[in-house]
Amino acid sequence: MNSIISKITATIIISLCYFPVVAQHNVPNYEVGAAISAFIYQGDLTTHRFGSVETTRFGINLYASKIISPSFMLRTNLAIGSLKGDDAKYNKPAFRKQRNFNFRTPVFEVAQLVVWNLLEKNYEDIGFSPYLFGGAGLSFLKIKRDWSNFNAAYFSDGADLPNLIAIDAQHSLPKIIPVIPLGLGVRYGLTQTITINAESSYRLTYTDYIDGFSEAANPNKNDHYLTTSIGAIYRVGKKNKLGCPVVKY
Repeated sequence: MNSIISKITATIIISLCYFPVVAQHNVPNYEVGAAISAFIYQGDLTTHRFGSVETTRFGINLYASKIISPSFMLRTNLAIGSLKGDDAKYNKPAFRKQRNFNFRTPVFEVAQLVVWNLLEKNYEDIGFSPYLFGGAGLSFLKIKRDWSNFNAAYFSDGADLPNLIAIDAQHSLPKIIPVIPLGLGVRYGLTQTITINAESSYRLTYTDYIDGFSEAANPNKNDHYLTTSIGAIYRVGKKNKLGCPVVKY
């Protein structure tokens, strides 16, 4: 009788060791990361569709993530950097150097993101996997705009720019703006705990005054910004592995 009980017990233990849920032993619960980021302004003071690369500024991204499934994790992201735009960087069209608007601002952004691993590899340690992410946050700004080098004589052919500049000058500048970060990235696991990643994130906003100008520039489009980052991730919070003892009978 004892022999039969021992064999049944051994069978149950061996079955548990091969059960699919248990197969995800020693998986991480959390990730923390840091990255060097390029901050690129996109708005009225650039001729480029995807932002003013000529005035790229550098900063950092810090983040912490909670892994909730093989596909999804929740990530809290802190971005610290600055933005800059300058009409004088562009020779064409010719009015840019004559209008000569410019601005700068530090950026302190806090956002909550949902990250989707397209290959469902959140619990795997090694190899490549692409991911998408999106969420919502707040960006804290301290905008300094400058039109002191504006050439009014160049625009004396009926343009109303001086009056439009006066309107913008009376408009208060935002100090806190809501942002919607949308992005994509790729990650590569080097070891069980260390992963490197690269990603780009575009921020949708609801203001045309990130650069300090609207009526005197292009009041029909809001300003935005983006970041491109390269960083490293440390995986922490391992679950305990289910032990499968040697059964003697």
